[in-house]
Amino acid sequence: MSGTRVGVGAGLELPASALAGVGSRPFGVYVHVPFCATRCGYCDFNTYTAGELGTSASPQSWLEGLRRELDAAAQLLGSPAAQTVFVGGGTPSLLGADGLGQVLDAVRSSFGLAPGAEVTTESNPESTSPAFFDRIRAAGYTRVSLGMQSAAPHVLAVLDRTHTPGRAVAAAGEARAAGFGHVNLDLIYGTPGERDEDLDASLDAVLAAGVDHVSAYALIVEDGTALARRVRRGELPAPDDDVLAARYERIDARLEAAGLTWYEVSNWARADDPSARCAHNLGYWDGGDWWGAGPGAHSHVGGVRWWNVKHPARYADVLAAGDLPVGGSELLTADDVHTERVMLEVRLRSGLPLDVLGPDERRAAETVVADGLAELRAGRLVLTDRGRLLADAVVRTILT
Repeated sequence: MSGTRVGVGAGLELPASALAGVGSRPFGVYVHVPFCATRCGYCDFNTYTAGELGTSASPQSWLEGLRRELDAAAQLLGSPAAQTVFVGGGTPSLLGADGLGQVLDAVRSSFGLAPGAEVTTESNPESTSPAFFDRIRAAGYTRVSLGMQSAAPHVLAVLDRTHTPGRAVAAAGEARAAGFGHVNLDLIYGTPGERDEDLDASLDAVLAAGVDHVSAYALIVEDGTALARRVRRGELPAPDDDVLAARYERIDARLEAAGLTWYEVSNWARADDPSARCAHNLGYWDGGDWWGAGPGAHSHVGGVRWWNVKHPARYADVLAAGDLPVGGSELLTADDVHTERVMLEVRLRSGLPLDVLGPDERRAAETVVADGLAELRAGRLVLTDRGRLLADAVVRTILT
């Protein structure tokens, strides 16, 4: 791969073709905050508690590394203005309003923000307050995503979530009062022990909060997590596929009735406001470019994908030595790009254009339609309600 290389040991090389298109494709910046107060039992993200890190890394050393990475990234890419910024984790709100303000300042001073840029931060309801929301709104954040998961105390306990039931809804109200027009609540459904009435209570709370976006994800038992160990020991049952399907249909019906329409299989937004959709995530799903900064963050530019070293101490040390903290990279082939496009765009309400499919894939798409899993709309393959439950199977049918 011939192109631009940054850092003596960075291991990142971008071909001229990838760099030439920067700025003509959607461009966003993702910032990974790897810190958590406690580790949730279901989570397999690249996160660390203070006890796990000890003295090897700190928010300050992470922030210094982040500034270095963003400056080097902007130099490499030619400083395209960020159309979207998403600060995720981990628990970004543990940085406090001042820390989140410094994160956004680092993005501004390196890439800059495009006019009307969407700027999101995830937050744990317990580490927020009215003053917190006032200050991050003043700092330039435009959107908040709150981890609610459930309104049922016993469900939160199984997930090892530490926030109290009701706090997420209260935090959403505080964010709206601070001037945030775009607020998301995350739900997890299918947790062992969750009943229909528990899900109904969660949906009641979500709708009462008046948010304009909801994400709802089926619980996945990830290898290596505390939850997986409990399931393996027989302490908890594994999620049941039929239950998950019924819960999804229940969620979709309630949200649709309230004016929140699905635009991606696991995401709903106000039907009367296109800006309620998460533009940053749409950039991922539509094949845009993004720079992922922070330990373990993934990036993609013009068909090249790479990921950073995971540990915060190693991350900071590599950047202090003048290198980019690249842990690995790959050049996507045309087949890779096509496969990922099918996988992602099938999940969108806008659908997958038929003209990107080969002859065999088109015949497979016709089978999907005949089976009632999708329909054709203006030259696009769009999942039916039943097809959303079997989206992965639809993808496999088309690609094989």
